[in-house]
Amino acid sequence: MSVSMAAVAQQPKCKAIRNALIAGVIAGVNLLAGCAGKDKGIDLNAYVNMIDPPDVLYKQALANFDAGRLEEASRKFAAIDQQHPYTEWARKALVMGAFSYYRRNKYDEAINMAKRYIALYPTSSDAAYAYYIIGLAYFRQIPDITRDQKDTRRAITAMQEVVDRYPRSEYVSDARAKIHFAREQLAGKEMQIGHYYLERRQYLAAIKRFRLVVKEYSNTNQIEEALYRLVEANYAMGLILEAQTVAYVLGQNYSKSRWYSDAYKLLQKSDLSPQENKRGWLSNIFLAEKKVS
Repeated sequence: MSVSMAAVAQQPKCKAIRNALIAGVIAGVNLLAGCAGKDKGIDLNAYVNMIDPPDVLYKQALANFDAGRLEEASRKFAAIDQQHPYTEWARKALVMGAFSYYRRNKYDEAINMAKRYIALYPTSSDAAYAYYIIGLAYFRQIPDITRDQKDTRRAITAMQEVVDRYPRSEYVSDARAKIHFAREQLAGKEMQIGHYYLERRQYLAAIKRFRLVVKEYSNTNQIEEALYRLVEANYAMGLILEAQTVAYVLGQNYSKSRWYSDAYKLLQKSDLSPQENKRGWLSNIFLAEKKVS
């Protein structure tokens, strides 16, 4: 077959165009590679895969999650939410993305993603799980009692949402257990501050803290010592009737406690004994608890 002179003349132009396109692609890849060098968070293979349909991306993300490749799973769950918002795949990806961030100890990201899920799908069957993830993320950040307990309170709030909104949820039992632990933590914090004031003989400030434990955290393990410290602080201030009342309540509710034994011995130093006062603030609290039980 003969080739026209015009066609032959076009070949160098075609080669030039093709070479230019290839050079452009190479330059683009090199640019991305250069960016990846500056930001190690960019994965070229992952970037290319993100153009897959949402169902394919979701299956890949689950496979990565199950295989322990949590960072890759997080990327793909986030990509589904960004590229296919308000779809069923995005809904699923949001809650799984939140959990994958939690598993990676990326607590702020997990909380934000779970909150976004709740805002978009408040009546979804997975909303309870989203609240639970938020609670878990805050729970994992609970510090020791010497530090601020902001995250402890946030964990209680989130877990209480699970208990109150979804009482039949499978997460309720663990939510209640974590609420109890967090309340123990808050009570311990108040006791720590109370000890600080008591050691410095700042009795009024100490009493305020110990009273708070009795009023707000009477179902924690701190209650017995809190009652004893109230006996001790009131006795030191010369508020004898108050000290006797607290000792009486301590004995009535925790008669075998070493804290009651110590309170009794303290009063005996002045030939005093525990004394009932049905009109006192303390008696009212414990009488109310008995009526409820």
